[in-house]
Amino acid sequence: MANRWTNTLTDRDVTPEAAFLNRRQLMAGAAGLGLIGMASGAKAQDALEPNPWEDITQYNNYYEFGTGKEDPARYADALTTQPWSVKIDGMVDKPADYALEDILQAMTTEERIYRFRCVEGWSMVIPWNGFELADLLNMAGVQSGAKYVAFETALRPDEMPGVRYPVLDWPYVEGLRLDEAMHPLTIMATGIYGRDIPNQNGAPMRLVVPWKYGFKSIKSIVRITLTDEEPPTSWNKANPNEYGFYSNVNPEVSHPRWSQATERPIGGGVFASRVPTQMFNGYEKEVASLYEGMDLKANF
Repeated sequence: MANRWTNTLTDRDVTPEAAFLNRRQLMAGAAGLGLIGMASGAKAQDALEPNPWEDITQYNNYYEFGTGKEDPARYADALTTQPWSVKIDGMVDKPADYALEDILQAMTTEERIYRFRCVEGWSMVIPWNGFELADLLNMAGVQSGAKYVAFETALRPDEMPGVRYPVLDWPYVEGLRLDEAMHPLTIMATGIYGRDIPNQNGAPMRLVVPWKYGFKSIKSIVRITLTDEEPPTSWNKANPNEYGFYSNVNPEVSHPRWSQATERPIGGGVFASRVPTQMFNGYEKEVASLYEGMDLKANF
């Protein structure tokens, strides 16, 4: 299906496929404003020669497979993604275990070209394939009084060697306010570059919330729960002084151990030029109204 959000970013802005998979390639472009735009006046950058194939998929964060950047690619092939189902429960009209194939048959899948900003200070542009989370929640029937959406990642010790270590309180959990979840920018991604999403990147289905730091976009989802109480989130439980519930990209709020005022587009190496980080990762026009009247420094 045609991408409804391609009025700003184009194929020239997309991080090259090898760059996305190994996190070592140059971000190819930074043009445009608007729904999925980047900063006005940003200059496009020329792509560097791709890294060797052996480097591809070697740099990723998915702690269920280990804390080393190369661990997800090394071990994620063990993750069984077929068959797959997602339990949708809590304050919904039709709680059930929904088979992924039934979900996909009912959803409208399209490509979304989004900016991605990691809390670690790097960024890229990614062409996701997926569908709006709102459509999935509406299929289950959101009940009156629901205020939040909680998410849970698969927990399979036999397939995920990283969960043998208490790096986090497993399983990995995340959450959104209901209006954030229902926003048209929020999607459930099932593919990248028109192909099935790789295991180390969250197969077979992950959340993507482009105005928040990447760790909010929980991978390999097996459960979605509608609730009237703010749900716990893994990084907030692990270190509440460093990771708040909202986790919106905000250059004015530093991580306690580093500034978030700038970011490094992927691929330029250790000495790559940094660029200013944009409020809400460049989606301020679309999502700022969700937080009207909130103290975004207190609610980080």
